[in-house]
Amino acid sequence: MRDASYRPLAYNELMEVLKVHSYEDEMKFSKLIGKLEKEGEIVRTRKEKFGLPEMMNLVKGVIKLSQRGYGIVDADDPTHQPSVFVYGKNLNGAMHLDKVMVRIHQKATADQRPEGEVIRVITRANTQLVGTFEKGKHAVQVIPDDSRQIYPIYVKPSKKLNVKNGDKVLVNITEWPDKYKFPAGKIVEVFGRKGTPGLDVQVIIKKHNLAEDFPPGVIEEAKKVAKPITDEEITNRTDLRDIKMVTIDGEDAKDLDDAVSIAKTDKGYRLGVHIADVSYYVRQGSKLDKEAFQRGTSVYLINKVLPMLPKELSNDICSLNANDNRLAMSCIMEIDYKGKVLNYDLCKSVINIDERMTYTDVNKILAKEDKELEKRYSDLVEDFFLMKELSEIIREQRMARGALDFDFPESKVILDDNNVPIEIKRFERGISEMIIEDFMIQANEVVAEHMYWQELPILYRVHEKPDEEALTKLNAVLGVFGQKITSNKVEPHTFQKVLNDIKGSAGEKTMALMLLRSMKHAKYVPDALGHFGLASKYYCHFTSPIRRYPDLIVHRVLSATLDGKMTGKKRASFEKRMANYGEQSSLKEIKAEEAERELVDIKKAQYMEQFIGEEFEATISSVQPFGLFVELDNTIEGLVHISSIEDDYYEFIDRSYSLIGSHTGRKFSIGDKVRVRLVKVDADDAKIDFELSE
Repeated sequence: MRDASYRPLAYNELMEVLKVHSYEDEMKFSKLIGKLEKEGEIVRTRKEKFGLPEMMNLVKGVIKLSQRGYGIVDADDPTHQPSVFVYGKNLNGAMHLDKVMVRIHQKATADQRPEGEVIRVITRANTQLVGTFEKGKHAVQVIPDDSRQIYPIYVKPSKKLNVKNGDKVLVNITEWPDKYKFPAGKIVEVFGRKGTPGLDVQVIIKKHNLAEDFPPGVIEEAKKVAKPITDEEITNRTDLRDIKMVTIDGEDAKDLDDAVSIAKTDKGYRLGVHIADVSYYVRQGSKLDKEAFQRGTSVYLINKVLPMLPKELSNDICSLNANDNRLAMSCIMEIDYKGKVLNYDLCKSVINIDERMTYTDVNKILAKEDKELEKRYSDLVEDFFLMKELSEIIREQRMARGALDFDFPESKVILDDNNVPIEIKRFERGISEMIIEDFMIQANEVVAEHMYWQELPILYRVHEKPDEEALTKLNAVLGVFGQKITSNKVEPHTFQKVLNDIKGSAGEKTMALMLLRSMKHAKYVPDALGHFGLASKYYCHFTSPIRRYPDLIVHRVLSATLDGKMTGKKRASFEKRMANYGEQSSLKEIKAEEAERELVDIKKAQYMEQFIGEEFEATISSVQPFGLFVELDNTIEGLVHISSIEDDYYEFIDRSYSLIGSHTGRKFSIGDKVRVRLVKVDADDAKIDFELSE
């Protein structure tokens, strides 16, 4: 059907062309046609003929709804089909993240996406939603917590469950929405009142449909495969146990999947990046594999981890714990003094980690702050300084080609034993964090390019250029600060120049954030479309197979190749699955990020509740028509609503992204320092309101 000469054919015509004659073959053919139609791969016309969606002005993809009621469909094939805008009246019952088929009504113009209408929902993304129970005079409904789930869900009062107005509940959807009606559902779990301690984590797990406990069969299989390494397996591998290597992670990390080794050579350095060989334990099609695919990634909810693999693997046999023999995939690179990879070797290895190091300790050693630590790790100190040296060379080389470094300070949330936040602090990357980041990026690039030239089917980590619409919005903000990115210069170097030019300016953080938001979200696809942010032509994720499914897939393909088992049949099998692997992994990554971010925002709000009425020094981080967003030193952000600024009438000036008083001429701009008073906190919705105190 993808052949250029194909025209839509009826069922019998297709059977004739494909020489389907026997009863058995027709049964298989009928089943296959049905499956392809159900999945939206092919479409049946009104005249009962079959064709491809793209031939019929149709686009298949995932729809993302806005709380304002419209949707954007990201096409399954972004290289040939653009994303499509769908007005609320044309959603026809599609919900946030559903897989849909849309018919194009209006073609794309120079500055606008094509517009379309949902003609069919292929698969529903959510069968359950978390929301607030509301009992009104005429209707009993659940209002979803996620504002992108725009439909209230009608429910019947439950006799078995004690539900009160305002309770957080979990609802199963029993009837889907369409053009004329809202969805209906059944309450299956009551979490309790808003603000109950410990409720937030549970609500977020259910709200984002995250998997918590592993099925018994998966646990059983994990215990079965988590056996000590046999002598036979060791003899089949490159033995690197005599090479000095360390893991460097956070203090509380338990799933250690990467180790590094380093040595000086005549031409520069020998860098070893050794990654846990998870593919040895998690075989394709096993229960462990199916569960890992469903989860897609480990989720880190502050002090609670929802791992992709059971702890028998993630924290034990796969984790590169010190002084234990471990199976690994090693990428050993010869790198010169300019950061160029002269040679590399990819092999299945057996390793033994010398020390389990933490970022904190390595940072202290490199800063020469702790003589005790230097003495304790005296045989490794030289290696750490060598790592720093090479890391700086690699980073400089990456920056020279245009890579972007968004160095946003992260928030570190400290909780007590009851999950109550006791401190929020700014977390800055140290030298050791940057060393590991640089080494992992280098290994990912080497593996991706190796796989590309070997023409092996893998998942690439792809980051596309910003589109026209995003650039227009971005330039509106950049123009305030005398910056602009022209559409014919959408290259990493151009963005990098802007980042360098704004360094140290009042609006640095806001503009960097706008630059980041203008870019598309990185995703996993089977094609090497490049990584814009890293200015990298070939990039994949290879270094975290314990916690990311795409890395496990890359390992699996590499392992089969190194073993000489990449047969034509095996290759075809991987190729067939790869797009589905990528789609699932990209979707689960976004869900995990949203859940992690939402919990941090809730904890920030909970932390600030104790300070209502107190004053703080803050910086204006964003200016909007409805007010000012301000940020405190500890990364906490809140809103000063325009209605609370009472000394004048303020007008939003979009040319300068500022609020200006009509009579006084008083001006509020991005980067200005202000003094604010905390007036209101809504911890459930993670909203923090300030007022100006002067």
